[in-house]
Amino acid sequence: MSGAERLCRLLSSTMDSLEDTFRTLSIARRLQPDDPSYILDLALPRRPGSSTSTPGPDLLAACCSTHNVRLHSRETLRMCGEYQGHTGAVFGVRFSSSSCDLIYTGSADGTLRCWDIRRPGSAAAQVFRSDPEHAYCSFDVSCNDRLLCAGTEQVGEDSFLVFWDARMVGDGGNKTETKQDRLLGVFSESHSDDITTVCFHPSRADRLASGATDGLVNVFDLSLGEEDDALVTTCNCESSAGSLCWSGTDLDRLLCLSHDEGLHLWDLSRLDSDDPLTLLGSLDARTLVSLPEGASLDYFVGGTWLEDEGHLILVGGSHEGELHLLECCGSGLKLMTSLKGGHSATVRCFQWDPVSGALLTGAEDGELLQWKAGAEEISVGKKGSLKSISSMQLKTKAHRKHVTKRDQTLTA
Repeated sequence: MSGAERLCRLLSSTMDSLEDTFRTLSIARRLQPDDPSYILDLALPRRPGSSTSTPGPDLLAACCSTHNVRLHSRETLRMCGEYQGHTGAVFGVRFSSSSCDLIYTGSADGTLRCWDIRRPGSAAAQVFRSDPEHAYCSFDVSCNDRLLCAGTEQVGEDSFLVFWDARMVGDGGNKTETKQDRLLGVFSESHSDDITTVCFHPSRADRLASGATDGLVNVFDLSLGEEDDALVTTCNCESSAGSLCWSGTDLDRLLCLSHDEGLHLWDLSRLDSDDPLTLLGSLDARTLVSLPEGASLDYFVGGTWLEDEGHLILVGGSHEGELHLLECCGSGLKLMTSLKGGHSATVRCFQWDPVSGALLTGAEDGELLQWKAGAEEISVGKKGSLKSISSMQLKTKAHRKHVTKRDQTLTA
């Protein structure tokens, strides 16, 4: 048997195992907090140089529409800490790669904050700011924890990528620090509208991707210096970029999901060749998958690269709470399984926990769910959809489709 044949068999076996796991997922635990806030983002600890989580701490972080950040046990879902301090919508949470005692959050209040979870209930250990006019709508932390990057809403005719040294130690309550104490620099020429997503490469600390409502997705190599030199390529998603995900065996593919359910998968290993970057592109990726009769795919929650299995997985759903797990490859989307009986409203976020083989989901119904293969569903009284007006709703802006202005935009 040739090496190629052995590889094909191995990949097929891995895929069969993954499909078997997903096919038997059912609710293992359900957390219904008294506070009816939306769960907007979830994060698990990361191991350095990897897109997956570490088997170490039993932790799960969640940010909510009440501006709070909660810390849960990833196994029992029990809440074990809460952090308050943001005065605007908290749109994202990340664990530090080098220390699972630190979590970072980004907010529309114009701050990024670092929290030391060894001090529950205390103020943020560090607060990162830039210009007072900057309202952030996206952020990420580099895999070596050295860089923080936030994307701003449009300010006048400009929008900005703002960079800080995340290692800077300071008093989180000190509002007198100048921005020069922490700010490393600002990119101002690459986007012309709200920068809705920024995503550092999982293992290359100087590689950053950003997407905006101007329809552009930019890829930077920050080691090359100033903005014009650092910009490696610009891709056009032809709509408002919603989320980005690095994927592929060598993590050289970039998935972009747009706010109107478009999908683009680019192969950035082809930058130095004449081959087109686009492996898969659709302005409405819901049409790429066939669902059972009666099932509805209204939106995509996001994508994740399963490093151990070598597969790119998308999660989509219906506004009634049904979930669909899909495999994404160059040829299209394949339905792996549908999950029913869980949420009763739009799912906002998810995390795949490879340590325990669990899918964790948070939604607008305020519930946090843990799904495991072969689990016995917990019989819990189900609340109705909690459609309170959240701060995130108040901050939501209509996403506009823009004609790109950069002549280097790729439309492969």
